[in-house]
Amino acid sequence: MTNSWRFSTLIDRHRALGSDLEDWSGMGTAWSYSKGDPDAEYMAIRTKAGLMDVSGLKKVHITGPAASHVIERATTRNMEKLMPGRSVYATMLNDAGKFVDDCVIYRLAPNAFMVVHGSGQAHEQLTMAATGRDVSIRFDDNLHDLSLQGPMAVEYLEKHVPGIRALPYFAQMQTSLFGKPAMISRTGYTGERGYELFVRGQDAPMIWDRILEEGKGMGIIPCRFTTLDMLRTESYLLFFPFDNSEMYPFEDEGPGDTLWELGLDFTVSPGKTGFRGAEEHYRLKGKERFKIWGLKLEGKNVPGNGAPVFRDGKQVGLVTQAMYSPLNDWNIAIARLPVDCANNGTKLEVRCGTHGPIAATTHSMPFYDIKKERRTAKD
Repeated sequence: MTNSWRFSTLIDRHRALGSDLEDWSGMGTAWSYSKGDPDAEYMAIRTKAGLMDVSGLKKVHITGPAASHVIERATTRNMEKLMPGRSVYATMLNDAGKFVDDCVIYRLAPNAFMVVHGSGQAHEQLTMAATGRDVSIRFDDNLHDLSLQGPMAVEYLEKHVPGIRALPYFAQMQTSLFGKPAMISRTGYTGERGYELFVRGQDAPMIWDRILEEGKGMGIIPCRFTTLDMLRTESYLLFFPFDNSEMYPFEDEGPGDTLWELGLDFTVSPGKTGFRGAEEHYRLKGKERFKIWGLKLEGKNVPGNGAPVFRDGKQVGLVTQAMYSPLNDWNIAIARLPVDCANNGTKLEVRCGTHGPIAATTHSMPFYDIKKERRTAKD
C-alpha cells in the first residue's frame, strides 16, 4: 500500500477484491480492483446500485457562534439560506479569484456544520477564516463515508431506514443503520439517485458487508474508485485537480482556473460578496482563457487523459477525462478548449498516443440526464 497517513477500516475488504490501495488525499484508496469489471460496476450504478468506500474525503467539523461566518468567508455560498438538515455544494477561491477546492457543506444545527472536501485546500481555507473567531474546527478521521449509488439504493435502504424515500436531494438525516448511529445524506458523485452513509470507522466493515450480502439479489456490487470517472464524465462532475491547470499547466502562467472557465459560477450565491477572492472572481467574468467543455468522439476507442485536441492542424486543448458507455453507446470526454469552441458542433480531432487520431465534435454537458431528473427524483 502507498505510504498514507490515513486508513480506512475497510482495507481488508479492498485487498480481498484485489486493490493495491493507492494513495488519495492521504488515504489508501481502492482506485482499482483486480477482481470485477469497471464496466459492470458502471452498469450497476446506472441501472441498479453500487457501493463505494469514499472515506478518503476529508470531514471537517465547524462549531460555535462564528461557524456560519467562517464558512461565509471561506466559501461561495450564503449560509443564512442553509437550514439544519440540508446541505449545499460550494467552491473555494484564493485571493486571485482562482478555484482551490470544492466541498459539500452540511448544516447539522444552528451553530454546527460539517464540510466534506477532497484533496484541495479547503481545510486550510477554513482554518485561515477561523483565525480570531469564536469557533472550533476539528478534522474527523474516524467518520467513514460509504456511498450507495443508483436507482435501487433507495429500494434497499427503505427496508432499514424509515423515511428515507422522502429525504429530499441534498438533505440529510440523523438516524441508525443496522443498530448503529449514522448520518445519511442524499448526495453523491454519480449523477444517479444515491446516498452517502456517514458512519463510525468501527461500524463501517459490518455495514459494508451487510449491504453487499443483503443487496446481492438486487444487483448491488462493490465498486472501485475509478468507476466514478466514467460516471462523472457523463454527468459533468469535475474532480480537482484532474480537470484543472494544476494538472495541465498554462504555458506562460502559474496554475489557477476561474469558476467562469470551469462552469462552476453557479456555486456563487446570487449577490454574495465578502468571500475570499470575491472581487477578483467578479472582475474575471468575461475574461476566460479557456472553457471546460464536452466532446463527442467517433468510434469506441477512448483517449487517455491529457490527449491533445487539434483544430486545423494546431493544438488548441486537451482531454481531461474520457469514457465509452456500454449503456448509452457513446464515446465522450471532458476537455479544456478555447472559448470559441464552447458550443455544439465544432469539428476537432483528438490525437491519442494509443489509438491515433479520433474525430471529435464539441458538445455541451452534461451528456446524461440533462435535466438532472434522476438524482433529484421525488418518488
